[in-house]
Amino acid sequence: MPVKDSPVEYSLNWVDTPDSLAAACAALSSAEVLALDTEFFRESSFFPIPALIQLTAGTTVHLIDPQAVDVSDDFRRLLAAGPTKLLHACSEDLEVLSMWAGVEVAPIVDTQIAESLLGNDPAIGYRRLVQERCGVDLPKDETRSNWLERPLSQTQLDYAALDVVFLPIIWRQQHEVLERLGRQAWLMEECQALGAARNAVSSDRWYARNRQLWRLKPRQIEAYRLLTTWREEEVRRRDMPRGWLAKDNLLYAIAEAMPKNRFELAAVDGVTPSLVKREGDSLLALVREARQRDEAALPEALPMPTAPPFKRRMKALKRVVQAHAEALGIAPERLANRAEMEAVVCAHLKQTTLPLPSGWRGRCLAEDWRRALAEQEALA
Repeated sequence: MPVKDSPVEYSLNWVDTPDSLAAACAALSSAEVLALDTEFFRESSFFPIPALIQLTAGTTVHLIDPQAVDVSDDFRRLLAAGPTKLLHACSEDLEVLSMWAGVEVAPIVDTQIAESLLGNDPAIGYRRLVQERCGVDLPKDETRSNWLERPLSQTQLDYAALDVVFLPIIWRQQHEVLERLGRQAWLMEECQALGAARNAVSSDRWYARNRQLWRLKPRQIEAYRLLTTWREEEVRRRDMPRGWLAKDNLLYAIAEAMPKNRFELAAVDGVTPSLVKREGDSLLALVREARQRDEAALPEALPMPTAPPFKRRMKALKRVVQAHAEALGIAPERLANRAEMEAVVCAHLKQTTLPLPSGWRGRCLAEDWRRALAEQEALA
């Protein structure tokens, strides 16, 4: 039945049985593009709890209830192949779908990335994008809604439907301009890399995300690596949010202090008596392991980002990025972010292989970055 007072016409199909899921998959399988979104809950868990999956290829929005129906082989095939899936800011949606369906979603187009390649804000939200592209101001009353409750209200159902009905309209506009600019292949590169990026940070590499590692000595870095690896494995095993066990800044403080006993652990800023009681033995054992690690097995100290050699190289890379971004009419962060540039500078200072970007971004930046670094080295 069509939904009343909607800025676009659509009808809803509630899917909560194997037969209705099979019928929805059959209806969607021949589509060229398929708009896709999810609602989920993860306030008290590490893994997101799927609450709703929205799909549309036209005027019917299929609302799949993953609390009521198991994933089917037809649905897996729809996600893993078949139509191009349109999503917006899709990293969490991909996680939800991968966990529930057990497949990686492909092929995909992220309309947030597409918009950034057209010169708009790289972090533009769906609501603002709909407003700018379609002239529609979407409601936001259900942003914090409890999507696990049943039955969902009509307001919730409409809110969920509106999260997908505009995506095909937006994509048609974006696709036309991307083709004209010759940037469609750029978008495909970026979207194909999303799955790899989502799986790139393993438990034992989480520590490398911390931008204050340069302040630590090698043995402290090793302690922080061990502590974050333990935390990542434990929150997955216990299915609890990271912060409920130990936040990054707390583990960093423990690594910096390198406590030898419970008394010293308790003295670390932010460590509570309950944490010492529950996890003290594990935390101290990890610090002790770092203390006993052979010197040759420790990670290298990182260069100081405030030191002149580092700052000069960073500025040189930023100038290259800024120049290319201005020429292309896109935001600099679409070309390269700070972490990527810092990794290149660190490698150059250590005289190791430069982790230069590949694909279209590499064609824009790689040679100019090499040249800029060589110039800085010559000035030293």
